Amino acid sequence: MTPARLVSLLLSVTMLAGCAVGPDFERPPLDPGAGYLGSGDASAGRATGTSLAYGADVPGRWWELFRNKDLDALMKRAIESNPDLDAARATLKQANETALAEGGALFPSFSLSSNAARTDSTGSTNIGIYTLYSVTPSLSYPLDIFGGTRRSVEAAKASAEAQAFTAEATYLTVTSSLAQAVIQEASYREQIAASQEIISSYKELLGVLNNQVNVGTSTRANVLQQQAALAQAQASLPALQKALALQQNTIAALVGDFPNQYASRKFRIAGLQLPHALPLSIPSALVEQRPDIRSAEAQLHRASAEIGVATAAMLPQLTLSASLPTSAADLGDLFASSTTGWSIAAGLAQPIFKGGTLVHNKRAAEAAYEAAFANYRSTVLAAFKDVANALRALQHDRQALAGYLAAEKAAKESLDLTQTLFKAGTVSYTDVLSSQSTYQSARLARASAEASRYLDAVALFQALGGGWWNRPDNLVALANTDPQKTMPSVSGDKK
Repeated sequence: MTPARLVSLLLSVTMLAGCAVGPDFERPPLDPGAGYLGSGDASAGRATGTSLAYGADVPGRWWELFRNKDLDALMKRAIESNPDLDAARATLKQANETALAEGGALFPSFSLSSNAARTDSTGSTNIGIYTLYSVTPSLSYPLDIFGGTRRSVEAAKASAEAQAFTAEATYLTVTSSLAQAVIQEASYREQIAASQEIISSYKELLGVLNNQVNVGTSTRANVLQQQAALAQAQASLPALQKALALQQNTIAALVGDFPNQYASRKFRIAGLQLPHALPLSIPSALVEQRPDIRSAEAQLHRASAEIGVATAAMLPQLTLSASLPTSAADLGDLFASSTTGWSIAAGLAQPIFKGGTLVHNKRAAEAAYEAAFANYRSTVLAAFKDVANALRALQHDRQALAGYLAAEKAAKESLDLTQTLFKAGTVSYTDVLSSQSTYQSARLARASAEASRYLDAVALFQALGGGWWNRPDNLVALANTDPQKTMPSVSGDKK
């Protein structure tokens, strides 16, 4: 048999493998009654009080809906420079390469050994000193009759897929955290501006009181009370300034800067726009979109494949091998027909007794699948909870903001009127002090409520999966775990 025919025979044998043992993976079905809101809610849009486009798709770069170029620029920097994202990409590459390496087991292995020996046989054969050259090409292929190798490759591919979605979850966490930090920075700036405005008005009234004391129309006690109110208002500033500085440090870390390197963009709530209509995916689409659900699904897939691996380990293993040894004393005769031989062998190994190791490994794999299934279900439930929480938050955000706007308007009108009446001497200073406190609380509460609407819009985008499937550069597309696409080189492993 010629070497070409021998190689052809062995490669043809690779097509003889039967069905793989173990369960064929199928995604668990979603409960047909799964949803976000209770049956008492007429619709998602009316339930939240916010315009929602039910069934609309989530943009790949959802933050652009806030229409702020500085935010867009920061997102670009974070995507390029965030170390957590860099680590996720590298770990995904590792998982891909591991899966491709595992896929090499599907193909025959070819090796070549050579030897040159210098021998002195004068004492026994009188041939004298000579050199013997030998070359032995060998081909080996463990037949995957029961699909154990294919299940192992399937498990490795599922692991790489899980890592791809884990990387996308990291991407979503980084972008969502950055958007939230920017909104928080804008909120703190708004609250600082409000506090400074209130402090200015307190100082103005303090001046009026001092003048009244000088002309005898007010008491020193009123001045002291106003000084206390002013000091209390001033004392609130450091806490807000501290919170602002911490948010700036958070933004710096997210975009890959050290705290001393980050130059604040000075975000303000007025510089952001809330989208006119927020997308809301249908429940059946959520399991396709959420990276954590898809990662949990891939881990469940791996656990399913591992059952097949453990089952195949209990069954016979058949290995085919072939070699074409040749040896000669002269290099020129090394490949002559008279110096070349061949051999073909088949080996069968059947586990008989291993102290229960194999059966317990199979049971362990089945238990691991049960755990992975429970984790998958838990992840699905958490995803639906996240969406429901975001919808409920948006509902209360709008109601709260409307109330705080009305309260601030009424408090400002009351304060202006009270101050006017006080200067005219028709109301007491206690009335002014009460009006000041009410207005300060209403102004800060309104600033915080405005930020909450944006924060909860970000939470909804995050809960819906972040639109990774609409990004051409999504990390899932980097998962290349098909061994047929990357054939191993016959000259060895290369980069």
